[in-house]
Amino acid sequence: MTLSNKQKQHLKGLAHSLKPVVQLGANGLTEGVLAEIEGALSHHELIKVKVPTEDREEKSLIMDAIIRETKAEKLQSIGHTLVLFRQSDEKKIELPRK
Repeated sequence: MTLSNKQKQHLKGLAHSLKPVVQLGANGLTEGVLAEIEGALSHHELIKVKVPTEDREEKSLIMDAIIRETKAEKLQSIGHTLVLFRQSDEKKIELPRK
């Protein structure tokens, strides 16, 4: 699913007030963390994930892995926070037309 710039801006606006739903721990990206992200995406569609690591390269690799494994759309990453969107079958979030 590809989003237009208008749709991305709309979703970023909705995500602004959200708190991170999932935060990676000391063990990094584990199967359990991925399962939690999957569940949160299925339930909410739009989530924030916190990746608290000081190494930029490692943070980038973790974020790329999350996007690849969940097949979610990356809206933005600011600091240690990654904003993801994946539409569910119920389509809880109404997207503007392209």
